[in-house]
Amino acid sequence: MTTPAPVADPAGSTPQSEPPAATRRPRRPRRTKLPYWLIIPAVSTLLIGLGYPVTWQIINSFKEYGLAQQFGQPAEFIGLQNYASLLTDTVFWTIAARSVAFMALTALITMAIGIAFALLMKAIPTWSRIVLQVAMLLAWSMPIVAQMTVANWLIDDRNGVFNYMLSWIPGLDMVGHNWLVEPLSFFGVAMTIIVWASVPFVAFSVYAGLTQVSDEVLEAAQLDGAGRFQTLRLIIMPIIRPVLVILLLLQLIWDLRVFAQIQLLQDFGAAGERYDLLGTYIYGLGIGQGQFGMASAAAMVVLVLTLAVSWGYVRSMLKEDKES
Repeated sequence: MTTPAPVADPAGSTPQSEPPAATRRPRRPRRTKLPYWLIIPAVSTLLIGLGYPVTWQIINSFKEYGLAQQFGQPAEFIGLQNYASLLTDTVFWTIAARSVAFMALTALITMAIGIAFALLMKAIPTWSRIVLQVAMLLAWSMPIVAQMTVANWLIDDRNGVFNYMLSWIPGLDMVGHNWLVEPLSFFGVAMTIIVWASVPFVAFSVYAGLTQVSDEVLEAAQLDGAGRFQTLRLIIMPIIRPVLVILLLLQLIWDLRVFAQIQLLQDFGAAGERYDLLGTYIYGLGIGQGQFGMASAAAMVVLVLTLAVSWGYVRSMLKEDKES
C-alpha cells in the first residue's frame, strides 16, 4: 500500500511542517504602568506628611540646644556627640530595656485575650455576640483622657472603688493604698489600661479572620477525628496566621510608642519621672529640659528600634511576593 503524495501548493511552494509547540516562545504578559500611577498619591502624601518631620529630627539630632537658643541664638552643630552621650548613658539603656519588656508583655497579653474573645464570639449565639461586640466597640472608641479619668477614679488611694471593694475581703485593708508608688503596681495599672483598650481591635480582627475559615475544612477535620484543640492549633491558626502576624506587629509598635497613658499616670501619682518609658523619656528631654538635640537623637534610636521590630514581617512579605 503506497502513501499518497502530498498535495502541492497552488503557488508552487513545498509543504512545510508546523514547528513543535515546545519550541515556541511564550508571550510575555504586557506590563502596564497603571499600578505605579495609582500609588503616586499615597506615596506623595506619605513623603509630605513624614518627610519634613523626620528630616527636621535628623538635623536637630546633630545639634546642641541650651539656654542661648531660647534667646534666638542658632544651635551649634556637634556631629554625633548627642548619639555618643545617649548610647553611653545607663539611664537610657535602663529605660529602653524597660520599654521593650513592657512592649512584649503587653502585646502578648493583648493578643491572647483578643484571640480568646474572638473564639468566644464565634461560639456564642447571635444575640449575645452582638451585645459583646457593642460593649467592646464602646471600650475601643473611648478617648484616652476618658479612659485615664475612669482609671484614676477606680484606683484613687482615698476614694477609689477598687480599694474599697478589696477591703471587703476579711483581713485585708486596702483603703489609702496608692497603686502608683511601686513600680510593679504602676506598670501593672498601665498595662491593664492599655490591654483593655487594645483587646477589642484584636478581637474584631481575629473574628473577621475566623469567619473566612471554610466550614467544609472544619467538618473534614472533625470526620478525621481531630478534637477542638487540635482543630484550633493545626487548622484554624495556620489559616489565619497572616492576620495574627500583622496584629502582633501592630501591637508591638503601638506598645513601644505608648506615651499618653504613662504620662497621665505619672501626673496622677507621686512617682513622677522615675517610671519613664521611651515616649515619656523623650518628651521629658525635649519639652521638660529643653534638650531638643538629645531628644531628637533618642527619637531616631526609637525609629531604628521600631524598624527592627517590623523588619521580620516586611521580609516575610517580600518573600511571599517573590514566591507568588
